[in-house]
Amino acid sequence: MKVLIADKFETSGIDGLKAAGCEVVYEPDLKEDSLTQAIAAGGADVLVVRGTKVTAPMLDAGRLSLIVRAGAGYNTIDVAGASTRGIYVSNCPGKNAIAVAELAFGLILSLDRRIPDNVAEIRGGTWNKKEYSKAQGLYGRTLVLLGVGAIGQEMIRRAAGFGMNVVIWSRRFDGQDRALTDVEARELGVESVLRSISIHLAPTPADAVSRGGIVSVHVALSPDTKGLVNASIFSRMKPGTMFINTARGEVVDYAALAAAVKERRLTVGLDVYANEPASATAPFKDDLVGLPGVYGTHHIGASTDQAQEAIAAETVRIVRSYNETGRVPNVVNLARRTPATHMLVVRHRDRPGVLAHVFEHLRKANLNVQETENIVFEGAEAAVARINLDGEPPPSVCQRIKDENPDVLDLQLVRL
Repeated sequence: MKVLIADKFETSGIDGLKAAGCEVVYEPDLKEDSLTQAIAAGGADVLVVRGTKVTAPMLDAGRLSLIVRAGAGYNTIDVAGASTRGIYVSNCPGKNAIAVAELAFGLILSLDRRIPDNVAEIRGGTWNKKEYSKAQGLYGRTLVLLGVGAIGQEMIRRAAGFGMNVVIWSRRFDGQDRALTDVEARELGVESVLRSISIHLAPTPADAVSRGGIVSVHVALSPDTKGLVNASIFSRMKPGTMFINTARGEVVDYAALAAAVKERRLTVGLDVYANEPASATAPFKDDLVGLPGVYGTHHIGASTDQAQEAIAAETVRIVRSYNETGRVPNVVNLARRTPATHMLVVRHRDRPGVLAHVFEHLRKANLNVQETENIVFEGAEAAVARINLDGEPPPSVCQRIKDENPDVLDLQLVRL
């Protein structure tokens, strides 16, 4: 299996892929047309990317069958296009959660103590202890989390360390206004912190942000979350609220955020932006980050050695599994529910041609197979095939399948 890596990637990951028997081509600077040409010329089966955009021309250029996003978000990949071409798209969820949570808390601390301004002024030769001695502190304050996936869960653990209570809005708890239960806390892996802090669910994002002075965004980008944090949400924040976004630029209306900074005195920490450069180094101008009280970093949330090593190891696991078993972990573009309406269960002798016989009759009946599974019994003398179909086979078709091949032992039709 040939793997093309078109982004910066850890040496341990490259070595791991080679140890898994893969031919590895490492071209981290490939982008746009040059990447399309490399896919066409190189014959790669697997493409590994981080922030590099994967477009329809790339999907058509060669023989790709798997794209691995060496990270969590996959909005830079044409997932719909990959789905129509039968190309798996996989990612590495949760492997950078600690790194992103660490940066988010770094931004929170920086805003509270105005650390970047402290540094800039003292480097400039000015001692201004009187100005920078003003800070509220974090202990006892309420941290509002929009989203409670892997990163949100890490935020809760760190909030407990600072003695902060937590309010959560999440799609999984949408509309609920109550304390988090012990069972839910156990499922989130934060049960131990309930002894020291309170964790409460808010029914809506707007209600959540009204309950605390620090708001941090940790939702994945999807059609439902694009523009989630808008002018209406900002209007519900208390004046002087601290706002953190280390998720995706697209989930926040940045024009509305700029207005809120000016009108409601929000302080802001950002690691993601509405219009980020495509390359690692480039000119960048955003009026928002020039406003007083706004601190920005260079979309580096996942960029710790620990996180990148974990992501590299997960990428190797994904490719190894695909190479050795044909199964792809963490696939993001398989149908959750197919158009299948009926399942044909065929008990049969494990002989050549039996399933071909079944499929031929289904083809003649213009029935499309959505999914199929063949389970072989011990001794490999008999098996059961479960065949999901997009329609109901007529009784006459089922009868012919059974009568015309003596190795078909029994049929059962199940409505899905």
